[in-house]
Amino acid sequence: MDLGLAGKVALVAGGSSGLGLAAATELAREGAHVAIGARDPERLAAAERRLKEVATGRLRTSSVDLTDRAATARWVDDVAADFGALHIVLVSGGGPPVGEASTFGPADYQAALDTVLLPAVGLALAALPHLRAAGWGRLLFVTSEAAAVPHPKLALSGVARAGIVRFAQSLAAETGRQGITVNVLAPGPTRTEMVERAAARLAGGGQDGDQDGDRDGGHDGGDVEAQLRAMGAHSAVGRLGTVEEFAAVAAFLASERASFVTGGVHLLDGGASVSGLEHAYLAAGRRDTFR
Repeated sequence: MDLGLAGKVALVAGGSSGLGLAAATELAREGAHVAIGARDPERLAAAERRLKEVATGRLRTSSVDLTDRAATARWVDDVAADFGALHIVLVSGGGPPVGEASTFGPADYQAALDTVLLPAVGLALAALPHLRAAGWGRLLFVTSEAAAVPHPKLALSGVARAGIVRFAQSLAAETGRQGITVNVLAPGPTRTEMVERAAARLAGGGQDGDQDGDRDGGHDGGDVEAQLRAMGAHSAVGRLGTVEEFAAVAAFLASERASFVTGGVHLLDGGASVSGLEHAYLAAGRRDTFR
């Protein structure tokens, strides 16, 4: 299927790992020029090497902190100037701590807005003039299942993600006649490196601060695989999602073929929201663990 992405310019925030990198990889494979931004230079370098394996268009990597609004705006403008246009913007990133609503104070809720909601809003507003100038645009916000389904232990995530949803839907109504679509992706637990580290902690080994990217946190692979199976057992399909499955949906929503799809919240949880089972993965750490 030709998605019509060849030659389009895509900017992916949080594109050095996890779901952001998966989406950037799929866009590059489809022939888009891809610029990724993230904070960690080493992860950016590793991501660039991976993208080069599949890319047919140009690539660009930038170290940027999305909580710095001025730096974010400069990054967007620089990418658009370098590539000559901007067509696709995908915002990904980590999530706030896990916990029930009353376990957090006002400062925690403020931090969730400052680190999750406002950076996404700032990036979208910085990119919007370039999308309008191109006369064709796709804005994609990667959130979590908390954007679509309430969960008592995802209180901070739910508050911040709900803000993104309402912003995205308002923006979709505003820009639809300008050739710009706006959509929210709400993935459930997906097998990323972070989830694998969470499985290692559940298996009894890794620590919350483990950032080495090892697939099993130094533990026996069988134990970790058993934990991964348990983490996905609550979904209707009985397993975790894959980053490739997520990336396929992201690429479609970024494509010409999805021109009539806008203002939607697209839940990618393997039917977990209809299974009614406990989310075992939430015991593994203090942040959204599907990144």
